[in-house]
Amino acid sequence: MEPRSSAAYTVGFSAVVCLVCAVLVSSAAVALRERQAVNVELDRKRNVLLAAGALRAGEDVPREEVEARFGSFEIVAVDLRTGEEDPAFEVEGYDATRALADPGASRAAPANAAQLARLPNHALVYKQLDEDGRLSLLVLPLEGKGLWSTMYGFLALEADLTTIRGLTYYQHGETPGLGGEVDNPRWRALWPDREAYDEGGAVAIEVTRGAAGPARTDPHRVDGLAGATLTSRGVTNMLRFWLGDSGFGPYLEGLKSRDANVETP
Repeated sequence: MEPRSSAAYTVGFSAVVCLVCAVLVSSAAVALRERQAVNVELDRKRNVLLAAGALRAGEDVPREEVEARFGSFEIVAVDLRTGEEDPAFEVEGYDATRALADPGASRAAPANAAQLARLPNHALVYKQLDEDGRLSLLVLPLEGKGLWSTMYGFLALEADLTTIRGLTYYQHGETPGLGGEVDNPRWRALWPDREAYDEGGAVAIEVTRGAAGPARTDPHRVDGLAGATLTSRGVTNMLRFWLGDSGFGPYLEGLKSRDANVETP
């Protein structure tokens, strides 16, 4: 038996400790994987509700209430290559961000100001239906570059698919107090009733430098973020990309051509 002060004993003991720790960490990761997935899904639903105005910023509601409020939404997969809904696509557990790493589930993005290198073939949208099964609200996922980070959020559109109900960001690495003000409820409160498109159907919404007017008289502009010009520009760029021809534009046009408020299949 090697003495405890020998190099062989030290190496062997360290190896055993490392092995035991690795087993414990791996076991914990496996045991918590399902719970983590549930929490990620719950956070996604919370942010959809925030964009839709069905949940207030800072409102602390239990999981059951989140699920109940989210129950009026239908999750639909949109094939971004065709602009059509794909009813055969499995939405359960789908993560568009992970799909970007799969060449079979994504493709190179066209040149764009939002600085997106790749696009998923499918994206999940959230349709809220009225009692007659007609569209009353549509929530779209967004992503694009700010100053320091890729920003992820949701945009909610009214049934006319032009009037904005709300905008929220749930993940970014922008500077606190500057670009990080995209999280500020006061700034988010400026978005409802703005219009994404002009009368000719072109994407017109933008975050302007300085102050914009009220939605009634200045419907296409929102106040810029003080001291965060590049983050403000990033918000404009990603909105114009996802609302345009390379993003959800063809899908929205298809809905509009059916008069927007049509019964879903």
